[in-house]
Amino acid sequence: MGLAAWITIAAIVLVVVALLSNRVSPDLAMMGGLILLLVTGVAPPREAISGFAERAVIMIAAIYIVAAGLTETGATELLVRRLLGQPRSYLTAQVRLMVPVAIISAFLNTTAVVAMYIPLVSGWARRLRMAPSRLFIPLSFSAILGGTCTLIGTSSNITLAGLYQSWLEGNPGLAARFSLTAPAFWYVAVVGVPSTIAGIGYLLLASRRLIPERAPIEESVGRGREYRVEVLVQESSPVVGHTIAEAGLRHLPGLFLAQIQRGEDLLPAVSPEERVLAGDILIFIGAVDSVRDLRRIRGLVPATTALPIRKAGRQGTLAEAVVSPLSPLIGQTVRESRFRTLYNAVILGVHRAGRWVPGKIGDIRLHPGDTLLLETHAGFADAYRNRADFYMVSEVPESREPRHERAWMALGILGLLVGLLAFSSLDRMVAALGCAALMVLSRCVPWTVARKNIQWQVLIVIAAAIGIGRTMEHTGVAAAAATGIIDLFSSFGPHGLLVAVYLATSLLAQLVSNNGAAVLMFPVAMSVAQSADVSPLPFVISLMSAAACSFITPIAYQTNLMVYGPGGYRFTDYTRVGLPLTLIVCGIATTLAPLVFPF
Repeated sequence: MGLAAWITIAAIVLVVVALLSNRVSPDLAMMGGLILLLVTGVAPPREAISGFAERAVIMIAAIYIVAAGLTETGATELLVRRLLGQPRSYLTAQVRLMVPVAIISAFLNTTAVVAMYIPLVSGWARRLRMAPSRLFIPLSFSAILGGTCTLIGTSSNITLAGLYQSWLEGNPGLAARFSLTAPAFWYVAVVGVPSTIAGIGYLLLASRRLIPERAPIEESVGRGREYRVEVLVQESSPVVGHTIAEAGLRHLPGLFLAQIQRGEDLLPAVSPEERVLAGDILIFIGAVDSVRDLRRIRGLVPATTALPIRKAGRQGTLAEAVVSPLSPLIGQTVRESRFRTLYNAVILGVHRAGRWVPGKIGDIRLHPGDTLLLETHAGFADAYRNRADFYMVSEVPESREPRHERAWMALGILGLLVGLLAFSSLDRMVAALGCAALMVLSRCVPWTVARKNIQWQVLIVIAAAIGIGRTMEHTGVAAAAATGIIDLFSSFGPHGLLVAVYLATSLLAQLVSNNGAAVLMFPVAMSVAQSADVSPLPFVISLMSAAACSFITPIAYQTNLMVYGPGGYRFTDYTRVGLPLTLIVCGIATTLAPLVFPF
């Protein structure tokens, strides 16, 4: 190897060290490595930036917009609430959790699915009196497994499919020799579906012994500001006619149903068997994040207003505002202040001196320093942030009211995307972009929200890693790595080489991101296949599985980290459960891939 190859290796080592240090964000680390290769002249500029024009990167951005449309309309939550049910044992609960999660994750962004499930599973576990630690690792792992079942299940699958298609276009001779074509939508299911079934079976059998019962971290750090909130049950709400328990209102995460006001009657100590009627006013006590989740239930609106407060074309949202000593609100009750008329907002609750303020909202007299929880429009925080009326105004993140009336439209667009990818000859990138555009044009998701939901950091990581990966090919590093693998494992034949590539990719995925591992190992896998004179397709299919199935550490995959706190886990919990699962999936992938797609 020449000097350029050693500089490339040094850049890769620096990237890995930076990622392991947790002091540098993944996108900065990858871009730093790419820039180093550019300024040293090792990477040709056109090759280095080619990842930013890669079809896979553009397709992933479009998938994020489709996922945002499903979240904004409440379509995902609509499905989730109907699937969880009321199981009576851990085994049944885990089945009802993992099977739907795996299926949904095959078609939706894995991270978005887990993010939607976390608050629901927290409340579900509390209602069932189950340890959340027994549910959250199964949640994350089943989502990861489900993502391996289709080409759009994980971003690493999309990335590898795009790289493989580009490789075929650049190697028409090899493509013709082995009768290779671009991977179909269901190719990866050959490995993904059996791996998912086996993985879920393993988790059902092993979780009782391998996952201890622990309380979530949030229980030991307090709950933040609490409010007393009143919501009116509209006739259109799906909770009407159901008992409190059936409607899932008894133990919402971080919320306590204190009372029900029914006409002139006040029902204290609400029984789980009490039926919800249209016109009931439900009185909850809870933290602001929990109130945000409450608003996502269709047909529950603030009891302090009979009319929508949002401006035309805008969704309602939550905001918090601290009353200043100069505010005209001081000394007035909420009713006297004409707050809604003055600010086009409704006060949902008042927090004072470390606790929620009891009593009817309209009768609360406002003091300096009171924190108000508001139902308002999206422009409220910007409009009043610098006004003397309030010390501070901030919008509650992710608190926009779902566009429930468009949920079925969003699900229809998702179905269209799956149909186009599975059964149409239309280019995958074009199909994804078209469906993303439909989500915006149909107003399932506003463009400003769609743009914010694109995970630009992930796209930069993938694009920069593609540039580094192509530099590995250009400088001979990929070929040298392939030669090393062949020298060590050639005596085991093509199957031994496949296992070696799988394990190397899996190990790298634990250290860096799944996308980074996929892109960096792709040229190595192609070089191994070419040097061994076998078809590269089994290597690509196995590579998809190895890069996505990151179970051994909490930092290996974003969903693992997301459930770390809610599950109350320790680092070693992931290794204890994830290492055997990794070996099981490795065995399935490296056995089935060459059986269905022969060397």
